[in-house]
Amino acid sequence: MTEEFHKVRRLPPYVFEEVNKKKAAARARGVDIIDLGMGNPDLPTPSFVVDKLCEAIRDPRTHRYSASKGIAGLRRAQAAYYARRFNVKLNPDTQIVATLGSKEGFANMAQAITAPGDVVLCPNPTYPIHAFGFLMTGGTIRSIPARPDEDFLRAIDRAVRHSIPKPIAIILNYPSNPTAYEATLDFYAEVVKFAKEHEIIILSDLAYAEIFFDGAPPPSVLEVPGAMDVTVEFTSMSKTFSMPGWRVGFAVGNERLIAALARVKSYLDYGAFTPIQVAATAALNAGDAAIEEVRSVYRHRRNVLVESFGRAGFHVPPPSSTMFAWAQIPEAYRHMGSVEFSKMLIEKADVAVAPGVGFGEYGDDFVRIALVENEHRIRQAARNLRRFLATEQDQGQKAAAGA
Repeated sequence: MTEEFHKVRRLPPYVFEEVNKKKAAARARGVDIIDLGMGNPDLPTPSFVVDKLCEAIRDPRTHRYSASKGIAGLRRAQAAYYARRFNVKLNPDTQIVATLGSKEGFANMAQAITAPGDVVLCPNPTYPIHAFGFLMTGGTIRSIPARPDEDFLRAIDRAVRHSIPKPIAIILNYPSNPTAYEATLDFYAEVVKFAKEHEIIILSDLAYAEIFFDGAPPPSVLEVPGAMDVTVEFTSMSKTFSMPGWRVGFAVGNERLIAALARVKSYLDYGAFTPIQVAATAALNAGDAAIEEVRSVYRHRRNVLVESFGRAGFHVPPPSSTMFAWAQIPEAYRHMGSVEFSKMLIEKADVAVAPGVGFGEYGDDFVRIALVENEHRIRQAARNLRRFLATEQDQGQKAAAGA
């Protein structure tokens, strides 16, 4: 049995693994690597959420199987959040499913709606599960621009006219991981109008709705009148409440699509551990202050990153949302591509970042920098980068003089 299995064969090599191996080898040698690669929040989960978990876990009744679609209280809390934050009314029984993080929800939605050969329109670059969730189910991905502008709208129009078969779904991800692009309600309205005209499903990833720094809070596509007819939106508690390991997310929206997801999940899992769901309910119902605190920390880290990296000679455009910066590789190193450049930063600057090509081939001139170290570590990373860039420049000048 030497042949790769069909679904595994459809997946490309995991490009982050090359960087991870380099990082692990450096740490094994005792090198202090400042890790700005994976978007793994370092902030503690709010204490009141942890206290609620401890309280719930002492009740032996919560140790039994849970509900695949989420306990009723958690779904009601998510409905209340959407009403409070977006002025969107949701039925907790028919329009909300709790998921094991938004990633699992997205992958299982792909399982629910995709037949072999179905075409899905996916931004490039984007979070990997947006494409690979469909590739693993036998779907076909057609890349479209990631920026929410006229080029995006022209691309989806071309795709519908020239794709055979016609696309079944459009993926939206704003605020975007990795680019931090944000969409307006006017843009969403255009996409909803197009999707309804062509009977296409909208799948919106809104995981970073609460991590914003400048301007108005990011909107939900479900705020657009009629969007509920064609849309499911995914959110997560991982970043908002620093709960990545808890694996709590949601899918909300169109009843038919939510029912399809719930049916698939009913065959695959019994939902998250009930005490986790109880604690997540408490977070949603009383977490506004905790959210603002998280937002403030990331805002400060963003400012430190942009300022200190800029002084080091590495320009980083300030993201207006998410916990990531999307930075173009300095021109002198762009020919290397993002994987080799990221490996070089580990070797010569003791700094780890995520290679942009891991989010799609159109990201290969970029790296993603996660705000998952405190401001002192970010400044240290900048000092390391400054030394590295200065050394490389000196060596280049000496080589040129010798020639």
